[in-house]
Parts: sequence; structure tokens; C-alpha cells
Amino acid sequence: MNDIAVRVENLSKLYHIGKGEGQRSGIARRLRRALLAPSRAHGDGGQTMPREDTIWALKDISFEVGRGEAVGIIGPNGAGKSTLLKLLSGLTAPTEGRITIRGRIGSMLEIGTGFNPELTGRENVFLNGVILGMKRLEVQRKFDEIVAFSGVEKFLDMPVKRYSSGMRVRLAFSVIAHLEPEILLIDEVLSVGDAAFRRKSMSKMQDLIRGGRTVLFVSHNEKAVSDLCDWAIRLKDGLIVDRGPSEEIVQLYLEEQLGAEAVSAGYAQLEPDTSRPLRLRAVTILDHGGNPAGQVEMGQPFRVRVEYDVNQPVDSSHVICFVQTADGTNVLGSGDADCAPFRLGRRKVGSYRAEFELPPFILGEGRYSLTVSLGVPFQSVFDRHESLLRFEVVDNSSVHRMWYPKRRPGILGLDLPWTYLDGEPVGEAGQGFERR
Repeated sequence: MNDIAVRVENLSKLYHIGKGEGQRSGIARRLRRALLAPSRAHGDGGQTMPREDTIWALKDISFEVGRGEAVGIIGPNGAGKSTLLKLLSGLTAPTEGRITIRGRIGSMLEIGTGFNPELTGRENVFLNGVILGMKRLEVQRKFDEIVAFSGVEKFLDMPVKRYSSGMRVRLAFSVIAHLEPEILLIDEVLSVGDAAFRRKSMSKMQDLIRGGRTVLFVSHNEKAVSDLCDWAIRLKDGLIVDRGPSEEIVQLYLEEQLGAEAVSAGYAQLEPDTSRPLRLRAVTILDHGGNPAGQVEMGQPFRVRVEYDVNQPVDSSHVICFVQTADGTNVLGSGDADCAPFRLGRRKVGSYRAEFELPPFILGEGRYSLTVSLGVPFQSVFDRHESLLRFEVVDNSSVHRMWYPKRRPGILGLDLPWTYLDGEPVGEAGQGFERR
């Protein structure tokens, strides 16, 4: 147990929606009765029966987080992610189950969490230090560093209620990160800050994790979860549906978000539609042997074949394919007129089939999808299918496997030559090292 920072056992949280008046405070009950009085006259004899709907935001979940681990919590909206962090931080009580926390908690669940809006930024820094159980001298030692990181020096003696949401987020995160709680709970609030601060915050979180802090991180930024966290939990409808290495869980979640239309057998076919001037008919991924494949080798070229129909003569049209990562980032787009502008001429009615080739090592290991669009550039889209075909790039032979137990981060898989100008690399002549 000494190595466990957070233990959750059979945790459930039930929320009551539209509870009857009998369970409200006196003032709230009288105010609600006065506001709703006109509408009650239209009920059955002027009587409104108390209604009570319930929803299980979390249901019977259990897990443990070891000291120094970084855990991502992902899932769609309404899955129970924020509710879980609120329970862990003590902001609300569980309906069932037990939570055991060993260590000082710092939580950032909403913009300005823990701030008194009437106090200044300076006063709130010290107030949060006290909440975290620190002495004034400890906070004072960190004070200049906190303020410098937050970037709100000019507004430090202004009441926090006058801060913008971005300013509150910067100061709140800076306080929590620099006062160094043993357990850090962070919700999606970092998305409010500007790009520069988000990058700085992620770097700071990496430092905290390397320094042995325990982190539970809720985010819709799947890349951040993969990069920062050792493992992840995927929630859906208040239940844990997956847990494991963060990269694997993120990929499973993103694949589910792609929807049922995305297939991974290397081939997708669509129904004809003669009402469209151009209509996609099929897309196929062909491995280096020319076979349809949902998985291709990183060190081998592969091709994408597009089949489509021209139902009406069209001028200046093209076909373009986008290769995207599982989170929707466009890696590249290739159109049939890129290297042959003459193809933007009139396309005659008929059936067409075309291919393009992706060279070896252009894509790194990972899961990707193809989006295909047919239309007139910058004018009309006649047919477009998002994430129509899913495929995976694997690296079964590269030297990367000798040195990296996990997949090397990065979208591109290029093997770039290195030339040593000074010093002597480890290894013998003839092993691929070049010296100038």
C-alpha cells in the first residue's frame, strides 16, 4: 500500500435531476414556487407532482495509481471524467465506494479553482499555499517563480474577479505546479490558455512527472495524454471500458470516434449515385506486393487506388486523398492534378481508376485513415468521405526496435543520415557511420 498514491474501490456517483421541492432549502423552495406558480396553473388541477430523475455519473469503478505515475483519463463528453476528479479532490462525496489518498492533493478542475474572487492575485497565491498545507515561508520562496511563470505580474494586486479566464488559468496552474503537491489533478482547463502558455504548461507537467509527482490528467487532447501519461483509463457512460498503456488506449478511443464507416481491411466500396457529377466508387490500400491490406510495413512502399465515376462532363475537377492520423491531423494531401495540371481539363463521362504511391519510411508507426474528396478546387465538392479507410503502419525490421521498447513518437518515419563532424561514434567501421 505504501507505493499506492490513489486507490479507488467500487466507486459510484448518483445524481438527482429535477428533485422534488421537499428536498430543497426553505428560501430556494419558496423562490422556485413563486417563479413557477404561473406554469403550475396549467397542470392537473393546479397540482404538480414532484419528479425525481436519477443518473449514475460513475458506476462501480476501481483502479489504483502508484506513486509517481501519470494517468490519463479519456472518454466522450458525459463519460464521468470530471465527476471522477471532483470525487478524488473531495469537492463532492461518492454515493457508493471508497477512495484512499496518500499525499497532498493539488487540483485544477475549473477556471480559478480555489481562488477567492474578491482577493487579489497575490493574496490568492498565499491562500492556495495554506490550502495545500504549506507554511508562509515556503510559499514566499516560490512566489517570484510562480508570478514569472504565470505572466500576470502587472495584475498581481488586482482582484481576481477582474481577471480574464486566461489570466485565471495561468495563475491557477502556476500556483499548483510550483507549490508542488504530491498528487496533481488536472481537468481540461489548460485548453483555455493561449498556445504559448499551453506549451509551457505541458513542459512543466513533464518536469513534475519526471520529478516523481503523481498526476491524473483529464483531456480531450489525445496527443497530450499519449505524450505525458504512462497509462490511461477510458470511461464511457460512467464505466471503465479500457485501461492500459496510454498510447494504446488513446488509439482505441480515437478509432471508436472514427465511426462504423471507417474500415481497416484495406478496401472500401460505396453504392453508386448518378445524381452527383463525380461519385467515389471504391478505395483500396495495396501493400508492396500489390495485395489489399489494412496493415503495411514502414520500410516498404505502398499504393492507394481510387476508383470513381464521372456521371456528367465536368471542367477543372480533381481527386484528392488526405492521409490523417487517428486524431484527425492531416499528414499529407495528394491530388491527381498535382504533378499533371492537364488533368484539370474536362473529364468525360465514364469510370476511372487511378493510383498513387507512398514511398517507404514516409509514415511512422501508427494508425492512419484516408479521406477522399472529388470536386473543383476551391469551388465545389461533389463527393467527400471523411476517414473512409483506416490502415496501420508497422515497423517490423528497423533498428528502432533494438533501442526503443515503445513506438518512437512522430508522424514521419524517415531514416535521416547523420554525419559526425567531431568525436567518434560508438561502433565499428562499416556499421553505417560516416565521418567527414
